[in-house]
Amino acid sequence: MNLWKQNLGTVPEAVWEETAAAELILADNGITEISARIGAMQGLRMLDLGHNLLSELPEELGQLEHLSGFLYLHDNRLERLPAGLDRLKKLRYLNIGENRFTSFPEVVCKMQGLVELRAADNKIESLPEGIGALTGLRELHLRNNRLHGLPAAIGQLQELRQLDLRGNPIEALPEELLKMPRLEKLDLRWVTGFAAPAWLGKLEARGCLVYW
Repeated sequence: MNLWKQNLGTVPEAVWEETAAAELILADNGITEISARIGAMQGLRMLDLGHNLLSELPEELGQLEHLSGFLYLHDNRLERLPAGLDRLKKLRYLNIGENRFTSFPEVVCKMQGLVELRAADNKIESLPEGIGALTGLRELHLRNNRLHGLPAAIGQLQELRQLDLRGNPIEALPEELLKMPRLEKLDLRWVTGFAAPAWLGKLEARGCLVYW
């Protein structure tokens, strides 16, 4: 069901009755609220709520346990995610960029099926050690936040290929990055106050592209 850019303002009640729908696109509609009725849409595999005016999400969003393609939440006014999202174990792609997060939503660390995570353009100051549980993650995009460093647990992301830290005030990086055998790209452009550690050369020597 594609309702992209329809100037809806609010979601028509009839949408929540489409419980067998596999895809729901509500992006760019000026929506301020999502009904708890969304929890009945058990057929959803893909959900796009991006480019709206959402400041809260219903706990019932966590009932969509078959979400496996993507969940777009970017460009809203979110400061937190409901705890019930820890049930989204099959989700592969999550975008929470361009919101108002000051701390990384720890519930995301429970979404262990994630392959790509985008959290750019927030005000996140640190990552939790729980980030290491996302062992299937291949891309982690954290551009334009307020990160001063990364937890040692980042080294547990054995499948990670891309790590985007552009525009953060990074002061130091953990040597555990060397434990990530598949890391292909480390982006440190527009990072202020960062002195490159000697071990960073080992990453480059094995083929990882490090951008400054």
